[in-house]
Amino acid sequence: MEEKFQTTIVPKTGWFDLKLKEVFAYRDLIFLFVKRNFVSKYKQTILGPAWAVIQPLLTTVVFTLVFGNIAGLAPDGVPSFVFYLSGTILWTYFSNCLTTTANTFVANSATMGKVYFPRLVMPISTVISELISLAIQYAFLLIFMAYYLITEDSLAPNWFVLMTPLLVIQLALLSLGCGIIISALTTKYRDLAMLVGFGTQLWMYASPIAYDMFSMGAFAIGGKWHTLYMCNPVTSIVNVFRYGYLGIGTIEWNYYFIGWVTTLVFLFLGIILFSRVEKTFMDTV
Repeated sequence: MEEKFQTTIVPKTGWFDLKLKEVFAYRDLIFLFVKRNFVSKYKQTILGPAWAVIQPLLTTVVFTLVFGNIAGLAPDGVPSFVFYLSGTILWTYFSNCLTTTANTFVANSATMGKVYFPRLVMPISTVISELISLAIQYAFLLIFMAYYLITEDSLAPNWFVLMTPLLVIQLALLSLGCGIIISALTTKYRDLAMLVGFGTQLWMYASPIAYDMFSMGAFAIGGKWHTLYMCNPVTSIVNVFRYGYLGIGTIEWNYYFIGWVTTLVFLFLGIILFSRVEKTFMDTV
């Protein structure tokens, strides 16, 4: 009796031999990894998922005291705490996705060396699993916003809050693209793994997370530096998010769409490079 095989594993040879349909076929495995990632992240911790809230809250307190009260970089007219919290939750999601996906090949080499599955499944599952923590942090942001709306009436949320899913998707795609580019390069150049944390910190200060770029007075970013600064995709995402929820700043649509182009370019290059490296990474990891 002739056997029929569902899957035939053949070597990949071309740069554009991506087989993205195969990734979709393994969607059940993606959600299994999502569950594994979330459980393992808080396993054997006393507070468990509460850390998803504690970490950004502590960061927000530090930003409020140091950058808001001491340095005076917080905007006028809105509470400093909710201003910094709105940027922190977005950056926490982005940085966690970036640093975790950047370590995909090295951290999962044991699993990848034993069983076949599309390697892109793992970074995708990381991006999705981090959405759970983001959802918890987002709920706390809404709670604090409701408090300030009732007590101070200093916030002016508007219809741009409806862009939230689009902003999160863009942030996820950007972190995925940058992360898998780094993960592909670290299979041969381990030095990059040491620089990811430092580079992420620099990227944060190159984004309006710890300050308001529109109310920095003499330190306001203008001229050619403004153009360069706005080409950072994270900048436009944070500005649109804060404009929608807090009603501050402005939306520069040309830079927002440039950010989308940059995001898709990073994602496209990342998928190609990741697919290319996954063929031979076991020889170098």
